[in-house]
Amino acid sequence: MKLLNFAKTKLFSLLKRPGYRYIAIGSSVYVLELVVIVVAQKLGASSIVAIGISFWIGFVVSFTLQKLITFKDRRMHHRILLPQAAAFCLLVLFNFGITLLATKLLSHMLPAVVIRTLAIGITTIWNFYLYRTRIFKTDESPLY
Repeated sequence: MKLLNFAKTKLFSLLKRPGYRYIAIGSSVYVLELVVIVVAQKLGASSIVAIGISFWIGFVVSFTLQKLITFKDRRMHHRILLPQAAAFCLLVLFNFGITLLATKLLSHMLPAVVIRTLAIGITTIWNFYLYRTRIFKTDESPLY
């Protein structure tokens, strides 16, 4: 019981930090996308349609949760929200381009799953930095 309480306390302590919330939310959205793909295919969707649906659901959920929970940015005025959404979209497109470039450069040496995993790791780092310092930056945002 003490071990469970210690683990629970430690988890809540870690989740007070934006970096850990960022990883937890990103991982959860990834799992959500996988579930959506499986459910969509069980309902008769093709792989392309299932992945497309999961991408857009993940995109919206990720933007919302990262903004509100990870970075505690509650500003909802269209003058703030629209530029944030545009920056988020541009970053997703940039990340996609980097992923394609990495695939082009490394596909003769590494399996696609490894390349995609590397690309996710790299983009995760700069995404966190840009979200924290540019896209979801508020005066109250801690810089850690």
